[in-house]
Amino acid sequence: MDSLVPLELIEKRIFFIRGHKVMLDTDLAELYGVETFNLNKAVKRNIDRFPPDFMFQITKDEMDSLIFQFGISKTSGRGGRRYLPFAFTEQGVAMLSGIVN
Repeated sequence: MDSLVPLELIEKRIFFIRGHKVMLDTDLAELYGVETFNLNKAVKRNIDRFPPDFMFQITKDEMDSLIFQFGISKTSGRGGRRYLPFAFTEQGVAMLSGIVN
């Protein structure tokens, strides 16, 4: 039996960036039970399925704003990320579910 993720947990991971409700690659990787690196690798292998209205890479200013407003983890330091996260819109999340699982 598959375990379900509580709705509140998902709602806390939805951010409003560039006029879109999005989820970050790190949060989606955790929800799908895969490493962020592997999630992004699968996206790159299927990049033609992810136009700009499905997915985009956030800027440093957008990341700093998320860190300040929501207290999310920083992208660097102590083994952190080397690249800024990708943000997936609702359509991007739907497409992602088809290539990750």
